Amino acid sequence: MAIIVNVDVMMARRKMSSGELAERVGITPANLSVLKTGKAKAIRFTTLEAICQALDCQPGDILEYRADDDGQHAP
Repeated sequence: MAIIVNVDVMMARRKMSSGELAERVGITPANLSVLKTGKAKAIRFTTLEAICQALDCQPGDILEYRADDDGQHAP
């Protein structure tokens, strides 16, 4: 996957637990886990905004683009 989710990195920097972030954002801990593990296929802008607000960060702090190993774009 070319989009890397660094929510766990920002949570560690802010010393915030998954349960606390899920509660502040208004999502289930299970849905936060799906996002943290990179298994999510999409994220709503409202959820992204709430995560950024709770972690006091920018979207670029938690989402990162990396080219595939072969240098090609993902389909």
